[in-house]
Amino acid sequence: MPNIKSAKKRVLITEKKTAENKAIKSALKTQIKKFLAAVSAGDKALAEQLYPETVSAIDSAVTKGILHKNNASNKKAKLAKKLASIAA
Repeated sequence: MPNIKSAKKRVLITEKKTAENKAIKSALKTQIKKFLAAVSAGDKALAEQLYPETVSAIDSAVTKGILHKNNASNKKAKLAKKLASIAA
């Protein structure tokens, strides 16, 4: 446990930020799972509705520094490919 005041503050801030990041990442994973469930069920209308929301959640995670931009781009490409496969 830190003794210096600033170090104590950093510990508290780190815990708070870690909790925020974890919540954002969890919400992102949930959104992706919803989209993938719609695709696997073959529900084209629902999948097309969820796709922009999912991409928006991924972009939001990039903006907040949760995901790297290349990782996000990779995820979005995979989701788009799955959406296209259900449309075909």
